[in-house]
Amino acid sequence: MAKIKVMSAGAVEGPVSELAPEFTRASGHEVELAFNTVGAHRERFIQGEKTDVIILSFPVIETLEKEGHFNAGSRTNLGCASCGVAVRDGMMMPNIATVENFKRMLQNAGSIAANDPAHGGSSGIYFADLLKRMSLYDEVQPKLFLCKTGRDCALALLRGDAEIGITFTSEFIAVQGTRVVGPLPAEIAYVNGYAGAIPKDAAQEPARAFLTFLASPSSKARFKAYGLE
Repeated sequence: MAKIKVMSAGAVEGPVSELAPEFTRASGHEVELAFNTVGAHRERFIQGEKTDVIILSFPVIETLEKEGHFNAGSRTNLGCASCGVAVRDGMMMPNIATVENFKRMLQNAGSIAANDPAHGGSSGIYFADLLKRMSLYDEVQPKLFLCKTGRDCALALLRGDAEIGITFTSEFIAVQGTRVVGPLPAEIAYVNGYAGAIPKDAAQEPARAFLTFLASPSSKARFKAYGLE
């Protein structure tokens, strides 16, 4: 049996981490998982790092596909993550039902954990741009506790490094002790789709079997449990 390497965006870490051992038990193929931001994985991949499956956001997968990096027809859509707000269990849940309430939360919060855009996290890039569009960047930036990954944002809440966390809700759900407040208000919502693909020099058969397993109805239910529709 083969051992396959999977480079994956952190937004799908929860379900993929749970499903990989189940795939191994069912197929005999071992799975080595590496989670990071979309930007970090993209850079490593185009610079030559080898992987059998890569799971990134729709736009990046589409670009790499057009550039000819993948086996034709190997792209497999897995789910869509919504950017949202979370707090540590036991903390007061802020009201983010409207854009005005969301702005008020940002202004009143003492500290906010978010992905560092410099590390290539999709939610961090979006949030930084959103703050600028809302004319809040200069006011909120000093309160930001910037993290390398969405998981780090969740852990920052547990440690008390930040009162509020903002990244994909799927990344908070994967960390026990955090509580999702909800997605961003509809007018400023950010939803990102994620798909897997198989590079041309990958171990083709086990890689295809893994993506087929992730896309099965029972696996889709696991993605949904993490807020990935």
